[in-house]
Amino acid sequence: MNRAIIVGIAAVACASLAGVAIAANRMANRDPNRAYQHITSKVDKLMNEINATDAQRAQINQLKDKLFQEGMSLRQNRQSLRQQLFANWDAAQVNASDVHAQVDKQVDAWRAFAHGAADASIQLHDLLTPDQRTQLKQILSKRFDHAQGMQPSQQQ
Repeated sequence: MNRAIIVGIAAVACASLAGVAIAANRMANRDPNRAYQHITSKVDKLMNEINATDAQRAQINQLKDKLFQEGMSLRQNRQSLRQQLFANWDAAQVNASDVHAQVDKQVDAWRAFAHGAADASIQLHDLLTPDQRTQLKQILSKRFDHAQGMQPSQQQ
């Protein structure tokens, strides 16, 4: 009986690791240009749905481009951090202070990006008319609710 449990746990663990490896491989091979085109397509569609003016489109695209570039920089920094942390395994002794400093630097970069995204959201709010904000909120609420499996009647 114990052997069956151990074999079952081992099988589940192997399947889980395989899933993580497949997901990691997909993430590692994403083409930044393809991602940019996908994001641009989504933003353009939303701007069409709210009837954004040419001036609004230009400003919104600037916000999108800035966030995309910052996100790509974060992605590169994350890959660099992984390499640095993995290189520590070759050292006879790991300097804990250096490792924590590297991690803190990455966390600070993510925090700065999150604040930049929040600022972009505030700028977007100010760019849109009240009617456009209402439309965009309804569009995004439907998409987020659908993605989370929520029905409008389940919201508080």
